[in-house]
Amino acid sequence: MNAPDAFTLPPTATRAAQLRAMLRSNQLEFLMEAHNGLSARIVREAGFKGIWASGLAISAQFGVRDNNEASWTQVVDNLEFMADASDLPILLDGDTGYGNFNNMRRLVRKLEQRGVAGVCIEDKVFPKTNSFIGGERQPLADIDEFCGKIKAGKDSQADDDFSIVARVEALIAGWGMEEALRRAEAYRLAGADAILIHSKLKRADEIVQFAREWDNRCPLVIVPTKYYSTPTDVFREAGISVVIWANHLIRSATSAMQAVAAEIHRSETLINVEDRIATVDEIFRLQDADEYTEAEDRYLSAANAPRSAIVLAASRGKNLESVTTDRPKVMLPVAGKPLLRWLVDGFKKQNVNDITVVGGYRADAIDTAGITLAINERFAETGELASLARVSDAFAHDTVISYGDLLFRSYIVRDLVESDADITVVVDSTAATTANAANASVRDFAYCSAGDDRGLFGQQVLLEKISGDATDDGRTPNGRWIGLLGVRGEGRAHLQRVFTALQARPDFDQLGMPELINALVEDGAKIEVQYVHGHWRGVNDMEEFRRAADFAHGQTPFSGADAEAQGD
Repeated sequence: MNAPDAFTLPPTATRAAQLRAMLRSNQLEFLMEAHNGLSARIVREAGFKGIWASGLAISAQFGVRDNNEASWTQVVDNLEFMADASDLPILLDGDTGYGNFNNMRRLVRKLEQRGVAGVCIEDKVFPKTNSFIGGERQPLADIDEFCGKIKAGKDSQADDDFSIVARVEALIAGWGMEEALRRAEAYRLAGADAILIHSKLKRADEIVQFAREWDNRCPLVIVPTKYYSTPTDVFREAGISVVIWANHLIRSATSAMQAVAAEIHRSETLINVEDRIATVDEIFRLQDADEYTEAEDRYLSAANAPRSAIVLAASRGKNLESVTTDRPKVMLPVAGKPLLRWLVDGFKKQNVNDITVVGGYRADAIDTAGITLAINERFAETGELASLARVSDAFAHDTVISYGDLLFRSYIVRDLVESDADITVVVDSTAATTANAANASVRDFAYCSAGDDRGLFGQQVLLEKISGDATDDGRTPNGRWIGLLGVRGEGRAHLQRVFTALQARPDFDQLGMPELINALVEDGAKIEVQYVHGHWRGVNDMEEFRRAADFAHGQTPFSGADAEAQGD
């Protein structure tokens, strides 16, 4: 019990040695439940030093009961994925050892072959039932038979550091403290490396009493699932060696999956959940997908060309002077974080990581984390194209150009960067007239070759003009340009050529993005329209600033109880 802490182990220490050091540490240690490779990697990234491979959690992720309905070979195969996904020591919840002494011998050999550090077996009869389901009615194993199982396991291990933890169920079964202590001592003498004392009470009283009477004869392990409100210092003072957080990842995953499934079923769309769950890229990262990314570069080079974004954010913001005395509009707080951060996060979710922000007014107040900052010093007397000119390599890669006052659902940028068109603009078909209240301040009316027929997918619609007039040439606009433009491939050279020509005009400093887009159309560019139907917000005045928070809250992660639709 006085062995050095696990942190003093050499870097080459085996996982079994790491678990043994945790059991014998002079400080309280913790194991976190995992049930598959993904959760094992999450446990490692969270900072835990070891994994509890929970029988309840593993059976649950298989969709079967915790009654040995999953065979021990299925459990061991699952452990192999967990061991591959994480370099942490794993203590398996081995139920009763899946049979008699002979099953125990084979189990230990197979666990060692897969790099599992130890196994915990409980003194009940096979097949077992979860301790919290009528535990007081469950029979306990014969002491001598269980001791034989421990001895068989110890005799079978090839690594001296492999640990066998004996779990005492006497308190669960209602046999009392004396029987619990008697069994624990017999198991210790049979060779158990630690004792797990289990309780179903909501208070830790009998655990503390057991620990006091046990008096550190060998390491003591507990599972405070029922008495979770007990302060952890109580366990330290009682001399507990290891605390197991036994089933909380499978339970939290279950509540999140229930909420998301219910929301998708109710709304029949993914729009309300996509921004509130882990991205597919995050799953790829947890899968250690570096090799896959390299393969993408080899086999999908065209689809994986570098992507960049330019955010035009030089202005202070008209009609927002009262809240921009010490910061530009892009740094206004929306639902707990700056407007710019919503933009940057939205781009990064779609693997657009090279982001340049062109600042001007109070550029010193712009948070530069994750971005490159360019500055238009003449912001007060120039327009958007003068800001764009400050980005020297603006069209070197496939690029999204964005206004700096936007909030949007992530699918809008996803569809924009995945478009095959050389140049694409995003047009909101719900905002065709000034009667639209959500983004009424936006007056970049879009006139297109066809309206938004939401039932016809694959129809190519081209932009004809952007105008500030809602009745240009007597026509009704097809929507509003929301302030997003994507350019890729040959479109970059076309855009650069038209942009250079505009720079020669005497009024260049006063030109905005609509003039650039219209000049492209006049030069023969086919600008494809990507229609959206709401799902974005501009922040152009105080009313829109106040409403932005409601929209942003619809992008925050789900909690288990929050499956409410976030409408637009």
